[in-house]
Amino acid sequence: MRRTATETTESALKITRRGLIVAAVQVGFVGVLGARMRYMQVDQADEFRLLADENRINIRLIPPARGQLFDRNGAVIAENEPSYRITMVREDAGDVNTIIGRLSTLVELDDDELNRALSEMKRSAPFLPVTIADRITWEELSRVAANAPALPGVTPEVGLSRRYPLGQDFAHVAGYVGPVSQRDLERIEDPDQLLRIPRFQIGKVGVEAKYEDQLRGKAGAKRVEVNAVGRVMRELDRREGNSGANVQLTVDAKLQSYVQSRLGEESASVVVMDLKRGDLLAIASSPTYDPNKFVRGISVADYSFLRDNDRRPLASKTVQDAYPPGSTFKMVTALAALEAGVITAEDTVHCPGHLEVSDRKFHCWKRAGHGHMNLELSLRESCDVYYYDLALKVGIENISAMARKLGMGEKHDIPMSAVVSGLAPTKEWKQRVRGKEWVIGDTVNASIGQGFVLSSPLQLAVMTARLATGRAISPRLVNTIDGIAQPTGLGEDLGINENNLRKIRKAMFEVSNSRRGTAYGSRIIENAFRMAGKTGTSQVRNISAAERARGVTRNEDLPWKRRDHALFVNFAPYDNPEIAVSVIVEHGGGGSTAAAPIARDVTLQALYGEDPPLAAYPNKDRGRIRALQKRLREMRPTDDDDGQGRA
Repeated sequence: MRRTATETTESALKITRRGLIVAAVQVGFVGVLGARMRYMQVDQADEFRLLADENRINIRLIPPARGQLFDRNGAVIAENEPSYRITMVREDAGDVNTIIGRLSTLVELDDDELNRALSEMKRSAPFLPVTIADRITWEELSRVAANAPALPGVTPEVGLSRRYPLGQDFAHVAGYVGPVSQRDLERIEDPDQLLRIPRFQIGKVGVEAKYEDQLRGKAGAKRVEVNAVGRVMRELDRREGNSGANVQLTVDAKLQSYVQSRLGEESASVVVMDLKRGDLLAIASSPTYDPNKFVRGISVADYSFLRDNDRRPLASKTVQDAYPPGSTFKMVTALAALEAGVITAEDTVHCPGHLEVSDRKFHCWKRAGHGHMNLELSLRESCDVYYYDLALKVGIENISAMARKLGMGEKHDIPMSAVVSGLAPTKEWKQRVRGKEWVIGDTVNASIGQGFVLSSPLQLAVMTARLATGRAISPRLVNTIDGIAQPTGLGEDLGINENNLRKIRKAMFEVSNSRRGTAYGSRIIENAFRMAGKTGTSQVRNISAAERARGVTRNEDLPWKRRDHALFVNFAPYDNPEIAVSVIVEHGGGGSTAAAPIARDVTLQALYGEDPPLAAYPNKDRGRIRALQKRLREMRPTDDDDGQGRA
């Protein structure tokens, strides 16, 4: 069909407009392209000239400074110190063996460290730096830097490494860091890229491990330009990371140091707990070890020595070990009976030296017997028969319920490794775990803290704190994180009759202050600081008939590992309680002779805040205490110390 003149004109106009639009787009594109070419060829000429010589851009992580640990008064527990080291990036080095050969002429390389580094290099990504030499001198670092053109892929670095200036005193509390292992990476669901840097330090145990995420911080990054042989030409840009959070603990470093010194090489533990907030003022396990040895990887010889020591220096006995609490558990049994209303404090039980239950004799520690005992006398002189009789009246369920109310059989939430829950046994527990029925003898044994009952030193301190205050005090180890206060452990009222608690406290006072009390020899003379406590002896094994026939009747006659554990718990001052203390001396024999003297000394040190005056001690002890204080002062670090801690 023929078009009209008008249609032909309109069609021509449309084609012209489309052509103009297409032409405009093409001109615009050519303009942008020209501007981009000018920018690349003129403005960035120098940068691309370097890249033309086979340079390339690398992105490298910048490890952040790890957060520090402090005591309640600001004393440094864990800090960072400068560390000079040599690292190598495999993909930049090319022939690794050749470069290491050149490096060895400049720096003395340890064969073990070098072999470990080569193994790490094979396992790691080729772009990750691996530490070849650590803790080198400034002179060695300078030589490597001066010879950088001949050492592609090699970088001298100034980094940070962990240091524990108080040495052994906080090994079981702060813990330690060490190089990241494959096992560490496997237990973390989504590992931070920092952790993939070989030899990067990560918390292994204690607070260092429990607060790893907060202490580690966030990595920074830098872009560097390297040439064909791996030499860094320049740093293009840098983004600093965020340092880790500083953590302030509740522990008093001076008191902790005193406790560690007082324990010496005993296999023992001490917990000191503040009764206002639940703060752990000291939590010490002995013997201890130097955590600085673990920071860069402990030697096989050093680790074997610690692992094979029969006094287990690596164990945090305060929270990791659970012991039969012995007679320190008698307050639990007595309070359960008072609360159940099955006895009064004045009711008496006759102790002839044993109680026969189901055709079996359960003996008192005093074979001749104590005679007639009421609540106060039974605790003061630690009569077993009184509590055997009490257990038959009150029953295991009431006893265990009271134990749990007082903090036993509970895993307390503090940031230490392998915290145990202990055991407040019930009939259901024995059937479920042991597959056996509960028998009356189990209840009798439990009444004096033997049999299935287990408690850690931390739990004994909590029990004592709750008896002293009537509140559900919980232990607290962290005071602030980056200056932000953490919740206190004050707790709610336990709902226990205050009159019953007063009777228990009065009986504990008699233990330490009556001439017939089992802890009278370790009493405090200063009226303002008198303590209330309870001794305990935890039986490890019975003496066999053959041993008795040979005349072996005392703990001292047995091998060390078969002797009874010695325990003591106390709170002070009696009239206005401020602290609770628990002490366990493994295989120490009797609580009155091995544990109570330590508890008395620690209590006075905590209340005075320094070495107490001799007037606080009985006359008979003052000469020995004077010599002890002098010896312990020499063992403990001073304010002028170089920070290496105790010897």
